[in-house]
Amino acid sequence: MKFISATDRYIARLVTVPLISTLIIASMLLLIEKMTRLFDFVATEGGPVSVVWRMLANLIPEYMSLGIPIGLLLGILLAFRRLATSSELDIFRAVGQGYLRLLRVPYIFAIALAIVNFGIVGFLQPVSRYLYEELRFELRSGALGASIKVGEFTNLGQNLTMRIDESRNNGKNLSGMFVSAKSNKGQTIAVTAAKGQFLRTDDPDTIILRLKDGTLVHDAPTYNHPRVLTFSNHDLPIPLPKIENFRGRGDTSDDNRELTIPELWRVGHDTAKPAERRYSAQANFHFRLVEVAMMLLLPLLAVALAIPPKRSTSALGVFLSIIMVVTYHKVNEYAEDIGAAGVIDPIIALWGPFLIFAALILWMYHVIAHVPGGQPIGGLELAAAKIGKQMKKLSQWGGKSKLRTAEA
Repeated sequence: MKFISATDRYIARLVTVPLISTLIIASMLLLIEKMTRLFDFVATEGGPVSVVWRMLANLIPEYMSLGIPIGLLLGILLAFRRLATSSELDIFRAVGQGYLRLLRVPYIFAIALAIVNFGIVGFLQPVSRYLYEELRFELRSGALGASIKVGEFTNLGQNLTMRIDESRNNGKNLSGMFVSAKSNKGQTIAVTAAKGQFLRTDDPDTIILRLKDGTLVHDAPTYNHPRVLTFSNHDLPIPLPKIENFRGRGDTSDDNRELTIPELWRVGHDTAKPAERRYSAQANFHFRLVEVAMMLLLPLLAVALAIPPKRSTSALGVFLSIIMVVTYHKVNEYAEDIGAAGVIDPIIALWGPFLIFAALILWMYHVIAHVPGGQPIGGLELAAAKIGKQMKKLSQWGGKSKLRTAEA
């Protein structure tokens, strides 16, 4: 007997399309929402637009780790819902293929994606988050090359101020220049020029501002009067401000999201570390594990919520599945906070809700798979059906009222 049968291939096709679609759509929505804020941030800091795409690339692992469980759940749920509403599920069961047999392919997906998600949250996401924070730091410090805002006075270091009236050709051609510089010896230079252009030099710490058709005023403590010079071309060397180095990965004591799984384990069991640091590392370590472990229960949850009552096409299970997964994620975040604070042992704080949620899912699966006519959310389905009927009656009554008013 072949391990992968025609039934398995059929179910795999049903699962793959909604899984991939949900994953792509969820990731794109999260990236688009973040993109607008990043554009505002980069524009405010005066950095190049290209850094936005680099920052978004470093956010992809984080959003993938959130989208993969949702995509897996909805992929399996929508596949089994289609089987149920088209009566194909009854045919499979009539020929002796129970739920466990039909869950073979979904569990192949679940195990493979759980391994991928473990690699993401355990190793890739911490590094990408560090790179994202490094880009934010470099943008704030000017290491990425801050742009000079048109019509505003811009401070380049402590002793240099610049203003331009117009910038063309992507900043290569400047006009309406004003530059004010002061040396450590008390000398000051004020320059106005019609045009200007920045040029690189062999010294990485210095750039040249080439000015054209302007006036230079030079003053010093030893001068009786400032010296005034008109020029057609003048090169003004500008020392670039020194940029401090960014911290090392995981050096922050209040954030463990930049540490990989092995690093979290070492920090969490290092008695030389403060107790708060150990608790925080342990809580984040178990938070990542329970988030991945829950993926192995998602096929059972999907089947339990995918099958509506007979002669019903209710989509309540789809809505409820998303609510349950998001709620569990929020419970885990709260449990991580209280575990990091030392209120409850991180193992109990994180694995306690996991066991409760796992017991609920196993009960729901048992009801749908082994109880004749069982429906784990039957009460909610009945209540939703009653509410739907009442809403339909109200809409019909409202339509008739409008018709009577129009006739009158």
